[in-house]
Amino acid sequence: MPCQQCEDCSFKAANGTCVNRIRLFAGLPDNAKHDLLARSVRSTHRRGDILVHEGDPIDSVLIVRSGRIKTFRIDPDGVEYVLDVLHDGQAIWHGMFLEDNVYHYSVGCLTRVELCSIHRTDFEAMLSEHPDAAMGLIRMVCTELDDAEEKAMMLGIRDPRRRVAQYLLLRDERCIGAEIHLGLEDIAASVGLRPETVSRAISSLAKEGLVERVGRGRLRIVNRNRMRCLR
Repeated sequence: MPCQQCEDCSFKAANGTCVNRIRLFAGLPDNAKHDLLARSVRSTHRRGDILVHEGDPIDSVLIVRSGRIKTFRIDPDGVEYVLDVLHDGQAIWHGMFLEDNVYHYSVGCLTRVELCSIHRTDFEAMLSEHPDAAMGLIRMVCTELDDAEEKAMMLGIRDPRRRVAQYLLLRDERCIGAEIHLGLEDIAASVGLRPETVSRAISSLAKEGLVERVGRGRLRIVNRNRMRCLR
């Protein structure tokens, strides 16, 4: 049976248990999912809070129940580089199964965040009880590698408008709902461009009827096929 904290979870009420939305748990039987959730620890964090510092040990899966977080690094000159933005139902877990591994980035809250964490030992115990789930884990890792390759290709695009368009398409595929919730500075840090360059690119895409600004920090892709064919 699901644990009481998951029965009371607002994310469950809207989308089912959060593990149903996470690639890492996609191949698990329901009883294994419920067992993991029963062992999870819930917490709430404010916008601007740092969840993980670069160099901290990786010992748990971090599941975003609601809100948005960013993974980022800061160079010796103090410049921040956003590596990724994650939202409801996504998780940070890479490197968890390697002994004595540490985070090579920091994790911060872009909004108020509700989080669940599941310790590595609990996850490993589940895998020993459900060895068939390991194959699903392997398939998921392959998918993650494909995603990383797509992002690397996106960052290699020299034209700012096309780079922003490709990034928005990648974000759109991962978002829950029809809108992309990201500010200009977050997008700029993610694609390696200045905020004003990103603003001009989005304005150009909007004039072409490819995207729509639906509010502060909120975008909606209007024509995905044309976005993919930009030259």
